[in-house]
Amino acid sequence: MSVEHIIVIGGSAGSFPIMNILLNRIPKNFYPPIILCLHRLKNVRHGFAEALNLKTNIRVNEPQDKEPIKSNRIYLAPANYHLLIDYDHTFAFSAGEVVRYSRPSIDVLFMSAAAVFGDKVTAILLSGANTDGTDGIYAVHKKGGITIVQDPTTCTIETMTASAIKNVPVQYILPPEKIITTLISLFPITN
Repeated sequence: MSVEHIIVIGGSAGSFPIMNILLNRIPKNFYPPIILCLHRLKNVRHGFAEALNLKTNIRVNEPQDKEPIKSNRIYLAPANYHLLIDYDHTFAFSAGEVVRYSRPSIDVLFMSAAAVFGDKVTAILLSGANTDGTDGIYAVHKKGGITIVQDPTTCTIETMTASAIKNVPVQYILPPEKIITTLISLFPITN
């Protein structure tokens, strides 16, 4: 069955605890694939996906270059590579220049998702210390996708979310516990 809608989530400083909460509450039969882009140390290749897997009902994996995107999966951008989505609904890696001090870049992932999936993208931006994600969530907005930003008052570091809210007409500004309930209401579970 082909993927019809994707969820992309970006975060940086302070987002890991929130990501654990979100992943813990996602039902095991949640259909849309979730693609995570979290700023991380470029020289630490292992342990991050494993730590996230302790908190979720759906296995978190780092995809391979050219791997097809599948439903009911959670993917994590690998360390020190930009993660993009190709028009054939596969992943692509890039070792291109850092974007806003980051590789993987949230902007790069979100913009490629918007280019490929158009209005069938839900973009979620969490706590972080720079403005990576603002251009990407704007691209999703321009294509008619769903945009969700963590309420800056609930962020460890609000720079990332405050920038997105200032520059993009975001649809939802939510505390962490409301993000997952909103996702489940947008994509109801069917057995």
